Amino acid sequence: MKKNTPTNIIVVIGAGVIGQAIARRVSAGKHVVLADLRQENADTAAKILNDAGFDVSTTKVDVSSRASVQALVETAASKGEISGVIHAAGVSPSQASPETILKVDLYGTALVLEEFGKVIARGGAGVVIASMSGHRLPALSAEQDAALAMTPVEELLKLPMLQLDKVKDSLLAYQISKRGNSLRVMAEAVRWGKRGARVNTISPGIIITPLANDELKGPRGAGYRRMMELCAAGRAGTPDEVGNVGALLMGSDGAFITGSDFLMDGGVTAAYWFGELAPKQMNETDRSLKLNSEGIQLCKSAK
Repeated sequence: MKKNTPTNIIVVIGAGVIGQAIARRVSAGKHVVLADLRQENADTAAKILNDAGFDVSTTKVDVSSRASVQALVETAASKGEISGVIHAAGVSPSQASPETILKVDLYGTALVLEEFGKVIARGGAGVVIASMSGHRLPALSAEQDAALAMTPVEELLKLPMLQLDKVKDSLLAYQISKRGNSLRVMAEAVRWGKRGARVNTISPGIIITPLANDELKGPRGAGYRRMMELCAAGRAGTPDEVGNVGALLMGSDGAFITGSDFLMDGGVTAAYWFGELAPKQMNETDRSLKLNSEGIQLCKSAK
């Protein structure tokens, strides 16, 4: 039977399992535009979704390129009304340099929010996948919060607090980027709201994905395993659990929720600030963060 021309579009940026898990819950009867930096990743994910009965097309996108993000917006908009955006693209501390992490995870997210905020349909919703890492930074100053939230996108990476002489560590770059994501979404919720649309962040903890497996095998693997053992849940999470929260935020049951960040980490952050994972109990290779008068810097935690 010939399919009808798609009129209701869900854009998924990042073809990983978390983006797929959310898409499965919100895309029935809609057309999914699945975009990834690597076409082969998008094609693999599209086959999985197609085999499950979803209507999917694929394209490439580099979220660190304005021209590429604009091309994705045009591709999606040419197919119909964009009612949902799931932004799940990013790189982890074990995968990239501080410069790349800031360009992809911080700048790229701000760019996606800006460009899709111009076209999102009334009643539409967006979800950005941030990370519990953003909750491991101490409180920033009001000025730093405002700068991460509202600095024009093309000026964002020029902020003094983001210069590479201050952000020398990939983990710190990741933590700042993910804190920046939630702040940016809060600010963008105001603009999206004028179009009658909503946008929120989810900050997952350790979710078993290929990216998490890279971390578990990397230099911080022992620390990740310790977090899993000592958090209240006593385990890692699953992509389907993130999908459940994404479905709430993008569906009618979440109609009163926008500009919010949902931490779902099994209690890791609670244990980090107030329990057995507190920095004073960490080993020498673990990190803690502090602020000083010169900006944000990384330092080793005390034993």
